[in-house]
Amino acid sequence: MSEATTSTVEAGVSPAIAEPPREKLTKKTITADHPTWCPGCGDFAVLAAFYKVLEKRQLDHEKIVTLAGIGCSSRFPYFVNGHGAHYIHGRAVPLASGISLARPDLHVFLFGGDGDGFSIGGNHLNHGARKNINMVYFIMDNFVYGLTKKQTSPTSPIGFKSKTDPIGAIDQPVNPMKQLISAGATFIARTHATQVKHMMEMIERAFDHQGFSVIECLSECVEFFPDVFDPADPKKGGSFEVIQEKKWDNTTEDELRHDVTDELAAYKLAQLPFPGVFGVFYQSDRPTKNALEKKWIDNSREKVGNASDLELLQKTFDRMK
Repeated sequence: MSEATTSTVEAGVSPAIAEPPREKLTKKTITADHPTWCPGCGDFAVLAAFYKVLEKRQLDHEKIVTLAGIGCSSRFPYFVNGHGAHYIHGRAVPLASGISLARPDLHVFLFGGDGDGFSIGGNHLNHGARKNINMVYFIMDNFVYGLTKKQTSPTSPIGFKSKTDPIGAIDQPVNPMKQLISAGATFIARTHATQVKHMMEMIERAFDHQGFSVIECLSECVEFFPDVFDPADPKKGGSFEVIQEKKWDNTTEDELRHDVTDELAAYKLAQLPFPGVFGVFYQSDRPTKNALEKKWIDNSREKVGNASDLELLQKTFDRMK
């Protein structure tokens, strides 16, 4: 034992232990099980894109958190080897919010479908957005309740025939982009399950954004609403039109490009007829609830002399004597 080590031990200080080099994060290490979706489901491609992003970013494995509510797409946590939870229907945003606020060092990824996000969970979606809690919420929208075998969903188009609307849906469907803009989400994007490269780009941009980041992904239900997204699939004769964002290069062409910080411009894009356009609709740098709460907590601790939680608790007990 060296003199330096001996003096450190004698002083009662544990010598620093060098951490072993981390193993590279690979698809094999982050795959927990084989997906059990119907053959041809768009959710397979979403999972593959998510794996690729995790491999590319090489995040600390123990800091990846995958959460979901109820539905076909909400089986995501079963297939990702990491911290995660399969939560009750429509309540995944509050769970993700609590984890994000309590452990800001974690990377919180939330997955769900149009029912979990825009129906029973719609109110929680709105409050998560307005509070701007830091997370990535990926919503796989298939315009139908697939898990319960074909019922009308909040995004089903007028005229869609299902077990709950045998003569065709008559209710106005939710416009996800318009709802998210009005709710206050600070990153809003749209993609398609057949476009893996674009999905990865949207996930990475959402991950890099500090705030409530939401991606709507058109993910076809091949069993109960097949071919509905063909108009946006180039392989099936459709047109996948990507939003051309402003480059701020003072060119004539740039005047026609989309400013992602312009809320009214985002609304206009959201009003385009189906299948619309794909890419980032809106992005804002509004402070997150995470940052605001941390500032509030730090200020409160400073007022009590940076006392520990135990010391504060003891002072409360002392006042009760």
